[in-house]
Amino acid sequence: MAKVAFVFFDAGSGHRSAAASLCETISRQGYPWDVQMVNLQEVLDPIDFVRRLSGLRIQDLYNLILKRDWTRGARYLKKALTAAIRFYHDEEVRLLEDQWSRMQPDLVVSLVPYFNRALRESFVRVSPRGLFVTILTDITDYPPHFWIEDQEQFFICGSKKAVEQARAMGIAEAMIYCSSGMIINPRFYEPSIINREAERRRLGLHPLLPTGIVMFGGQGSASMLEIADRVEQSSLSVQLIHVCGRNEKLAATLRKRETRAPKFVEGFTTEIPYYMQLADFFIGKPGPGSVSEALAMKLPVIVQLNARTLPQERNNVQWIYEKQVGLALHSFRNIVPTITELLNPHNYFRLRSNAAALNNHAVLEIPSILHQILEKS
Repeated sequence: MAKVAFVFFDAGSGHRSAAASLCETISRQGYPWDVQMVNLQEVLDPIDFVRRLSGLRIQDLYNLILKRDWTRGARYLKKALTAAIRFYHDEEVRLLEDQWSRMQPDLVVSLVPYFNRALRESFVRVSPRGLFVTILTDITDYPPHFWIEDQEQFFICGSKKAVEQARAMGIAEAMIYCSSGMIINPRFYEPSIINREAERRRLGLHPLLPTGIVMFGGQGSASMLEIADRVEQSSLSVQLIHVCGRNEKLAATLRKRETRAPKFVEGFTTEIPYYMQLADFFIGKPGPGSVSEALAMKLPVIVQLNARTLPQERNNVQWIYEKQVGLALHSFRNIVPTITELLNPHNYFRLRSNAAALNNHAVLEIPSILHQILEKS
């Protein structure tokens, strides 16, 4: 039985979610592997320099930045973090060697950026013939060396652009695989059996009013308050479902506000497929996970692109325009005219049709790719 290690961390919610979704799919598809989840933050805790200085783990500081909308200077933080990771490289390798020596995996699968050089180097030292794979959970590699390192390993890319980037890095063609998109939970592919109108009524929503779902990842965002205010002050006939993640203060604030149109506010939930089935469009940041989830449910998207947009998510906006599946705005001050533009019948049905045509089944494809890699070797 092959032993497989999935490496993730909790900086944002996408890495753990992708790893867990793959584990679930591997089990459903019947692959006889011993799959274990490895939290990279826990392995590297002894050398977490951010924790030494502030008491917060690196991943917790990142999540706090998202929660407070302190992302304007993210590119400078990224440079500092990259430099620190390079500085501690030898110690990272030592701690990871200990991890692989204990686990003895046949295949290590990374679903994290930044650390792929240390992950591969440490694993090869313990298992010279071991197999190392990086699955990009971003649509592209940005900046260079964020995901794709110039080293002998396998890459699974969720876009043609990422494949081109791997080739440009000099990665051999046989080491590059392409899936049909980003990993999302397999529940997004289950047939809908709900009565939308009845479920909307159950949540206190109007059964027929155009409905947007507002999401900013697992930490929520203060931008959700501005969106709610702008829509409330307009004459738009729409209602909103706000999913605030672990930001309980934000959820409580939104619940307290009286609005002329119905609304529903949820905190952290695993029922995103259900809420998206009740929606007609998506509003949020251009995160690869939430955007891919919305598009899998055929929801056109509205995302923001400005100085606060995370560097690794900027290319996602370009991808949204290339695929013609949504709209982008510079500021949520313009959310009302943007919703109006999106809901224009001609625009809406064009964008929705394009979303339906994407046909992303990456989470169902990747176990087979991993099987091919194991069989080849």
